[in-house]
Amino acid sequence: SMLTVDMENKENGSLDVKKSVENGRPLDPADWAVTDVVNYFRTAGFEEQANAFQEQEIDGKSLLLMTRNDVLTGLSLKLGPALKIYEYHVKPLQTQHLKNNS
Repeated sequence: SMLTVDMENKENGSLDVKKSVENGRPLDPADWAVTDVVNYFRTAGFEEQANAFQEQEIDGKSLLLMTRNDVLTGLSLKLGPALKIYEYHVKPLQTQHLKNNS
């Protein structure tokens, strides 16, 4: 019976992992690797800007800590795309993350 329990735990565990992944990225941005962040912005249409996140090694945890100023000045991006990235992506992800974890 011990073996059965082990099997069940493994199965449930893998299901949970699948559930929390969307487009190959963990649902919670805090769990994103640098590549997940880069792919997220590529998918969002910021092909060129995505590389800046790679260069600055911004993973999910860093992304959630970024201020407006970090995005506008820290990544050496053009102002237009930087504003959109912050307002439409970084800020909403931070808000969502706080809601889910409060």
